[in-house]
Amino acid sequence: MLSLKFRAILFPFQMEPRREELLHELGEMWDEIGEGEEDRRGMLHALEEACLNVYRAKVEQVRQHRAQLRREIADSVAEVAAICATIGEPPATVQTACSSLQGTGSLKEELGSIAPELAEMRRRREERRRQFSDVTERVNRIQHEMMNVAAGGGQPSPAAVVVDSSDLTTTKLEELTAHLQHLLQEKESRTKKVAELVGQLRSSSMVLGMDPREIGGRQAGDISDGAIARLASEIERLREIKRSRMEKLQDLVGSMLELWNLMDTPAEEQRRFQSVACNIAASEDEITDPDALSMAFIHNVEAEVVRLERLKECRMKDLVVSKYEALKEIRRRARLPEEDDADAVTMFDAIDSDAERAVILERLEVQISEAKDLEFSRKDVLERVDKWQAALEEESWLEEYNRNENRYNVGKGTHLVLKRAEKARALVSKMPAMAEALTAKVVAWEKERGVKFEYDGEALLEMLEDYSNTRKEKEQERKRQRDQRRLQGAAPAAERDAASPVARPLPKNIKNVTRTLSMGGSAGAGNGSARKAPAASSRPGTPSFLKSPMSARRGGSDEAQMVSDSFE
Repeated sequence: MLSLKFRAILFPFQMEPRREELLHELGEMWDEIGEGEEDRRGMLHALEEACLNVYRAKVEQVRQHRAQLRREIADSVAEVAAICATIGEPPATVQTACSSLQGTGSLKEELGSIAPELAEMRRRREERRRQFSDVTERVNRIQHEMMNVAAGGGQPSPAAVVVDSSDLTTTKLEELTAHLQHLLQEKESRTKKVAELVGQLRSSSMVLGMDPREIGGRQAGDISDGAIARLASEIERLREIKRSRMEKLQDLVGSMLELWNLMDTPAEEQRRFQSVACNIAASEDEITDPDALSMAFIHNVEAEVVRLERLKECRMKDLVVSKYEALKEIRRRARLPEEDDADAVTMFDAIDSDAERAVILERLEVQISEAKDLEFSRKDVLERVDKWQAALEEESWLEEYNRNENRYNVGKGTHLVLKRAEKARALVSKMPAMAEALTAKVVAWEKERGVKFEYDGEALLEMLEDYSNTRKEKEQERKRQRDQRRLQGAAPAAERDAASPVARPLPKNIKNVTRTLSMGGSAGAGNGSARKAPAASSRPGTPSFLKSPMSARRGGSDEAQMVSDSFE
């Protein structure tokens, strides 16, 4: 049997029934064996040491477990603090986590209470890290697109943005997000710029008749600085080509318009090139039609100019004749002396050089232009002369009517004749004012031009002066006849007027005025031809359009030379 002392050492607590049975069985076996007290004490001491060792091992194990729990609790608290510092949480979060450990009891309870807080902080850190990763990935992708390293843009590789795990604060995330927004705006701006440049490139290439896909060598979606620079350079190159082609086309169109005007090309033939003719003065940006400056179109215009040049060589003589006829018509409308074109045709046939013929045409064009200007300046005076001419005819008719003895006889149409006579008297009464106004116009014109105003080769002022003198003589003659009738007391005034017409012939100048200003103009034409001196020389004379413009101005103003030009 074990003593109570050893039993107290070995089993300081109430043993279970099984252990009591084991000790009782051990004691019986020792009694049966006959173990001595000393041996029993040694074996019990050894058993005690074995039990202590077991206790010590268990205590050490429990001590280590306690230290581990404390270490885990400290690590958890430190990790919570580190995560709070990393993600930028305020210190109150750590203080809340530490305060939750106070008053919880055992270490396991403390560790169990901090574990959810640690898991939540870890979850928040991973979510923040994922946000940083998404933003940095987008930033790196946009930078890569703008630098275009993969496309061989020849630019240094951009520094990739890396997530700093020690700084996951919201401030850092906001800075990175702001940088991303800046890059997005720059990308949008570059995309618009590239789209605008591509549109300009496509428009210019279509105007030039080129394929836009073969120009520029740009990859789709490339918004790098190199791509923008290449597009701008290509657009500038196309602009230079466009300018050079525009200059060439404008020169060709200018020549074509001159040839059209020279040969009076009909509108049907001009319609094919009417669009390009309208764009001769257009600016670079105003020409936007496809193929408007293509080489094929320029070749077509060039071929048309060559065709017109060849046609001009064949029709040069006809052109000279037609232009000279146009000059004659302008002179006829302007009541300028006409010229004979026989010497002009003879002189033109004697010239073999195309250059000299071209000079003749150019000088003829200059004279036509000058004649048109002179016609325009004489228009107002000529209109008044036409009105005065009609009044002269009415005056002549009224004189014949007054000399008719049977003018008062009643017959068919007598009332119409009386109405015309009444209107003629009203018009004739206005003739002095008309002549005065016409004289003022002519004087103003001559003062402005510095030359005399000639009408079919005669000075209009002299004609008006002759008319005025003749009219005064007529008035004096009528007054003298009225005085004679009053003195004689003869027949009624109406019959004596009819029986005694004015027998004095009109002066020579007024006859010329009447013939010149007649409606048909045949008498004036006869006078004009009668005034021309006969050509006594057998050699053909030099027409006026063969004279240089400088020689045409030596004798006076442009209008004076235009009036006096004629074949020698």
